[in-house]
Amino acid sequence: MFYKISGNTSPTAQTVVLSSGLGGVHSFWKPQLAMLEQHFRVVVYDQFGTGASQGTIPAGYRMEDMADELAGLLNTLKIDRCHVVGHALGGIIGLHLAQRYPALLESLVVINGWATLDSQTRRCFQVRQDLLLNTGVEAYVRAQPLFLYPADWLSAHAELLEQEQTHQVEHFQGMENLLHRLQALMSSDLSGSFDILNTPTLAFSCKDDLLVPWHCSTTLAHNLPNGELVQMSYGGHAMSVTDSETFNPILLEWLLRFAPPSAESSQPTETSWPKH
Repeated sequence: MFYKISGNTSPTAQTVVLSSGLGGVHSFWKPQLAMLEQHFRVVVYDQFGTGASQGTIPAGYRMEDMADELAGLLNTLKIDRCHVVGHALGGIIGLHLAQRYPALLESLVVINGWATLDSQTRRCFQVRQDLLLNTGVEAYVRAQPLFLYPADWLSAHAELLEQEQTHQVEHFQGMENLLHRLQALMSSDLSGSFDILNTPTLAFSCKDDLLVPWHCSTTLAHNLPNGELVQMSYGGHAMSVTDSETFNPILLEWLLRFAPPSAESSQPTETSWPKH
């Protein structure tokens, strides 16, 4: 599995692991890296079957498998405790990690996630799946921003989106891999596990998210024993990208709540490894 480590080299620095959504690749977190690296050791990774973490995902793949893969990576890196920040699918990975390996987690941030799939999210996923199966990869990639970003942001970033579309088509994770990951995500249901999910969890939502209605995060936060809720008013499903100026300070405040007083900023360094 491909991963990168960067950030604070202090022996007292805590580790933050960033887990992306359905796209699965680490580059999603670029707007947060510089901020987090001043305070934490930061781990980003490409989920199995995506980006540089090449592999064929089998039928019957589950969110539990994705959580086990992340636990395996943490074991490889000899990280016995960390914060996990996950966007959508990445947040669901975090919830399954909290269920299966609670001792690994200092805290969890779930951005636009859920315990049970909402009908609106299912409808959006089915539309995207139909585009992929009936029209092809280019149509799927072309439509993807509509589910992620607000209309005014889309209009203002047309050139960037064209560049990203070309890159995403060239580096597409593969139809079967994506469909198996999507099926795993749609099948996940953690509503029966609330009482054992004791990890301090921040549920992040956005009022104008088309893909995941904001009330999904409200339900999640209210049912978790140690859940808290933050709601942004603008930014769409990917508000950590579209409105990082609002998002980043809230995220940092949450993470620093659990940091020891001696964990000061340091000059960030970066180390990267090839896939394993």
